Amino acid sequence: MGVTAPDSAPGISPVRSESDADLPVRTAAFFDLDKTVIAKSSTLAFSKPFFDQGLINRQTVLKSAYAQFMFLMSGADHEQMDRMRSYITNMCTGWNVEQVKSIVAETLHDIVDPLIFAEAANLIADHKLFGRDVVVVSASGEEIVAPIARALGATHAMATRMVVEDGRYTGEVAFYCYGEGKVEAIRELAAREGYSLEHCYAYSDSITDLPMLEAVGHPTVVNPDRALRKEASARGWPARTFSRPVPLRDRIPAPSGAAVATSVAVGASALAAGALTYSLLRRFLP
Repeated sequence: MGVTAPDSAPGISPVRSESDADLPVRTAAFFDLDKTVIAKSSTLAFSKPFFDQGLINRQTVLKSAYAQFMFLMSGADHEQMDRMRSYITNMCTGWNVEQVKSIVAETLHDIVDPLIFAEAANLIADHKLFGRDVVVVSASGEEIVAPIARALGATHAMATRMVVEDGRYTGEVAFYCYGEGKVEAIRELAAREGYSLEHCYAYSDSITDLPMLEAVGHPTVVNPDRALRKEASARGWPARTFSRPVPLRDRIPAPSGAAVATSVAVGASALAAGALTYSLLRRFLP
């Protein structure tokens, strides 16, 4: 479900001819996923089921739990995201793709309680009510992002795609949905769907998504890190705080039978992440 970066130069919105002037403007709301719609790293959340299925060892579980905790406490700048990318690609090299998809489908609901930010759920519902498409844009892998996006009722999902050979990840990245990569994917989707980006909306918590926020006419920062909060203040962008978790099934009706089958748990508090880290350390360390 990831969108490949376009070959053409970014920065050009779809052009409306005079004959199209009276047609309704198509718009979309672009949502970052981690710490914007859900309260944790969607990728790192799966370290426990990956361990249970023999894909990673106990040391990797501990590293993932610690990385999750640090991500929640301090966010991630460009350097940290580069380290995270390297860590995850090295971790999954050689994994069977279908096994990963199966684990995600079977365990997503059980990893955490089925919670998202209530404020995000309400905002998604509002955008859909106004006829806007909802697009989840995440640096996490498409095997994780796509099921979450379906459960949220999103129209599209754009995510990182790994290179696959003989049904297994090679450790190389085909498309990294991050930074300028997100913008390129958004512009390609806008050109294909006819979105007028100057009328579109975008939401994110991280300074690394500044290019995505700049690409639309209505950017909003959500639970912003320190750098993004400062940038938003200087630019006069609105800021929101999402903090109230709510069961996903109570907020967003499943859009299809497939979405019901993969209805997921997509959120948790930083306190819960800290408790998880502490419990894992007590369990696995002498």
